[in-house]
Amino acid sequence: MTDWLSQVKNAKKSCMVQNNLKKVHYDFGNGREMVEEYNTDTNVVTRRAWKLKNGMDAEGEWDIELGDPEVNFNKEQLLFIKESSTQPVVTRRNTRINLEWRIRNLPYPIETYSVVVDEEKKSLVVRTTNKKYYKVLRIPELDRLYLQPVQEAVRITHKFNTLIITYKKPKQLLELEKNVLEEVNKIKPNNYGDMDCKPS
Repeated sequence: MTDWLSQVKNAKKSCMVQNNLKKVHYDFGNGREMVEEYNTDTNVVTRRAWKLKNGMDAEGEWDIELGDPEVNFNKEQLLFIKESSTQPVVTRRNTRINLEWRIRNLPYPIETYSVVVDEEKKSLVVRTTNKKYYKVLRIPELDRLYLQPVQEAVRITHKFNTLIITYKKPKQLLELEKNVLEEVNKIKPNNYGDMDCKPS
C-alpha cells in the first residue's frame, strides 16, 4: 500500500452526489483538507483542490491542483483578468489514461514549443524557441508515488492558440486511482447539505 493510499484510507471522508457529480471531502488532520470532484459517468476526477489552514487565517484558501479555477471573482480580480486576457493561462485536466495541461493564449506554431522532462525538478519544462514563454509544470500525481517522469510519456498538440500537453499515466498511477476510487465508493453520500462535503 502506498503512503498516499494510506492517507486516503485514514482520512475523515464525506461526499455528496449532485446530478453526475460526486464531490468528496477529505480531512487529513493538521488543517489539511482536500476536495475531489468525480464525474459519475466516467469515474474520472475532474477537479482537485487543497486547503491548508494556518493560524492567521482559520479558513485558509483553496489551491486548485486539477480543474478550472473558481469563477466567483471580485472587481479587482475581474479587472486583472481583463488586463491579462492575452497572457498564457495554464489549466489541468484528467482523463482515464492521461494527465493533461492546457496553456491558452499561446499563438505560436507547434514547432515553436519544447516540452522536456527535468529529472532534477521532477517536472515538465515548457519553452519556446523564440524565448517568449517558459513554464515549469509540476506533476503531483507522480510525486505522491515517488515516480520520476519520463520523456516517452509526453505528447503535445496545438490548436486554437492553446498548447495541449498530455502525459500518459504509468500503470502505478492507474492502479492507485483504482484503489482510491474503491475507497470513495465506500462513502455513503449525503443527499442534502452544503457542497463542501463537510463531515457531520
